[in-house]
Amino acid sequence: MKFIHTADWHLGKIVHGVSMIEDQRFVLKKLIKIIEIEKPDALVIAGDLYDRSVPPASAINLLNQVLFTINVEMNVPVIAISGNHDSADRLAFGSTWFRQSHFYLAGKLEKEMYCPVINGVHFHCLPYAEPGVVRHLYEDESIQSHHDAMKVLTGRLSEQMDPNAFHVAVGHSFVTGGETSDSERILSVGGTGNVGAELFSPFHYTALGHLHNPNAIRHEKVQYSGSLLKYSFSEASHTKSISIIELDEKGQLSVTQEPLTPLRDMKEIKGFFDEIMEMDEVDDYIKVTLKDEGAILDPMAKLKMKFPNILHLERAALKAGSTISAAELKKQKNELELFGEFYEVMTGLSFSAEKEAYIASVMDDVKKGREYA
Repeated sequence: MKFIHTADWHLGKIVHGVSMIEDQRFVLKKLIKIIEIEKPDALVIAGDLYDRSVPPASAINLLNQVLFTINVEMNVPVIAISGNHDSADRLAFGSTWFRQSHFYLAGKLEKEMYCPVINGVHFHCLPYAEPGVVRHLYEDESIQSHHDAMKVLTGRLSEQMDPNAFHVAVGHSFVTGGETSDSERILSVGGTGNVGAELFSPFHYTALGHLHNPNAIRHEKVQYSGSLLKYSFSEASHTKSISIIELDEKGQLSVTQEPLTPLRDMKEIKGFFDEIMEMDEVDDYIKVTLKDEGAILDPMAKLKMKFPNILHLERAALKAGSTISAAELKKQKNELELFGEFYEVMTGLSFSAEKEAYIASVMDDVKKGREYA
């Protein structure tokens, strides 16, 4: 049995005001090419197909095109679940008749989840659900955390599993000890969103979504595939990939990570302005951190000429031998300075003295409570 494990597509994602839809379309074509070469028995998508509960039309159309190509035209079974970014109810629409083409979509958690069996392997779908949903579903007041909820779910599954068959869990959770990034939505505070890896011990393999680093945890049988693309600069060092899983007749597991080359990479550049302007032009998404202490006239506009896809600009060093974080730097600036930075980042234009004087007068009027035209 061979299947491909992927997750966290986040179709419709916007990063620093820029839509990722074309980048997602490009990398999904790469996925289709891998499927053509590998000829897997199934494709697993472990949640967060969309980036938000009400995705844009472009994201819906892209998902429709890709899944039609894989499931209908290529005749590859698909097992997919909802993640914390998806709307479980919206995603569940049509799921019962999709099974006729071997598309097994688990949007909403149900008391008795449908378990597709492909080539003798049982796939157990565990769509994302808040602890309160699981508590209500099973009328169990002891469920207070995500760990409690997952313990109940996997426990019930293990009681019903055929001990002579192979079993794969498909879930969307934050396993304790996993490495996070800035583009992931926190499930809860105080550690109540964590689940222990030991809960998945009944399964031969657990295909997880939520954490965007494919190496977020080190575990032989419980693994993340990571996101399709880099969705924040905290992921700049990641190598995005999909996982190719093979189970032999003895239950021996083989996992291979197949890298995904993006349309544009996401990179961080740190240095002095003049040095950066001497670098080669690139089309990648760029975050620039300037080490210069003095004023620079309209740096964003100039950097855009060199790096057309620059997404973020910040200053770092202000004192010799010291570096101040962006958050600390903002605390030291007044409202007018912060607005000026915001204006330059959003428009790419200089915040001129004339504009500064006008905004200063507006701010002054607001503070005094006067109306202005």
